[in-house]
Amino acid sequence: MGVRFCKDGHFIQIVIEDSEEIILMKMKERKKKRETTKKDRVGAAKKIQAWWRGTLVRRTLLHAALRTWMIQCWWRLTMDRLLQKKRRAALIAYAYRERAVVKLQSLVRMWRIHWRYCQVLNAICVIQYHWQCHNCHTCALLRGHCVVTATHLQFHIEIINP
Repeated sequence: MGVRFCKDGHFIQIVIEDSEEIILMKMKERKKKRETTKKDRVGAAKKIQAWWRGTLVRRTLLHAALRTWMIQCWWRLTMDRLLQKKRRAALIAYAYRERAVVKLQSLVRMWRIHWRYCQVLNAICVIQYHWQCHNCHTCALLRGHCVVTATHLQFHIEIINP
């Protein structure tokens, strides 16, 4: 309720308002504003929460991908080291086998040459024995010549008459 005067001062206007209605209207307006601001706040909060959840998910995926990458790098390094160890062991085993084969071949060649040398020595002994038994040992001289090759041992004996 209220009293208002015109500018001229002649007219008086009395306005009677229901204060309860005004209070209810103001409360409804405030409630609407709160609801709209509450809805806006809830919508904004939902957007912020969705953004934050997305950020957390992306961060978690990035960490998982980095951990996976680190494990894969470690595994590849471990497999490479294991492969290098296997290669080294195979190379060492190959070198031992090759040395053993070369040693065996050397021993066989040495044995064969020794066997041939013993055969030639026996032949020389037989020739010398028969030559000594022969009564004409002052008539001639024996001269020997030996040639050793990888596969043969050659021995030449010459009988020289002076």
